Amino acid sequence: MATAPDWHLFRSFLAVIREGSLSGAARALGMTQPTVGRQVAALESALEVSLFTRSLEGLAPTESALQLVPAAEAMGAAAAAALRIASGEAVEERGTVRITASEIMGAEVLPSILTRFRSRHPHVALELALTNRNEDLLRGDADIAVRMVRPTQGALVARRLGRIDIGLFAHRNYLKTHPAPQSVEDLARHALIGFDRDASYARLAERLEFPFHREAFALRCDSDLAQLAALRAGFGIGVCQLGIARRDRHLVPVLPSALVFPMEAWLVMHRDLRASRRVRLVYDHLGAELLAYALGSRQGKGT
Repeated sequence: MATAPDWHLFRSFLAVIREGSLSGAARALGMTQPTVGRQVAALESALEVSLFTRSLEGLAPTESALQLVPAAEAMGAAAAAALRIASGEAVEERGTVRITASEIMGAEVLPSILTRFRSRHPHVALELALTNRNEDLLRGDADIAVRMVRPTQGALVARRLGRIDIGLFAHRNYLKTHPAPQSVEDLARHALIGFDRDASYARLAERLEFPFHREAFALRCDSDLAQLAALRAGFGIGVCQLGIARRDRHLVPVLPSALVFPMEAWLVMHRDLRASRRVRLVYDHLGAELLAYALGSRQGKGT
């Protein structure tokens, strides 16, 4: 029976995939280029496949390599999860906890919340992964997730944080030269900020019954942070969480009585992590703070 290749061979393979060259992978891993080359060759030999071909741009992955990437990334996530578990005893108030959240939540809402946690628990290191994809907690991509959809996997522990309202806003400078719309129909005459090619945004807009499609947007972008930056720059009218907009006196609500889009917020972790003191500390802290934020993010509530 053949021996399975060691994880370090897959790690070098993934680094070459990401960096596009042996030299880039070596720098990323803190290794020498010949060592990375030997490890990739060893993996090719063990798997009996060719993983890369040389091109003018560097190393190009073969079809076999591309098919291997998801499994190798899953191994990487599992290895990272194991390191986080080993970074501190389950009963101790130290170690590492990895949190995943959307761009907006991670950049606009969580920093102050995590700062308060750090002041109380200085020996717990925090990793924050920002993505609008739902990371797989069962695979070990993260320990805790802040999500805007209800999880369906039975092995997860989920806490409903409440409703976060999203509305339309414009910068005061934009409204100085563009009369505020008085009806939904008036919006068609304004510069709207919205999504581009990511199908998940289109599905979200449909679920929230957002009255415009991609073609109606004067600025199209699939980054929530870029959309918010354009809104703050006075480009036009765009969506924003009420809790975030209330912190900026320059952002003015647009048609607040007609267009408010409610979203549910959830805090999620794997049920096997309930015994970890540091994970539980982060989970409970996020739960309390995000619940307060959700209450303040609803229409008619204060910050």
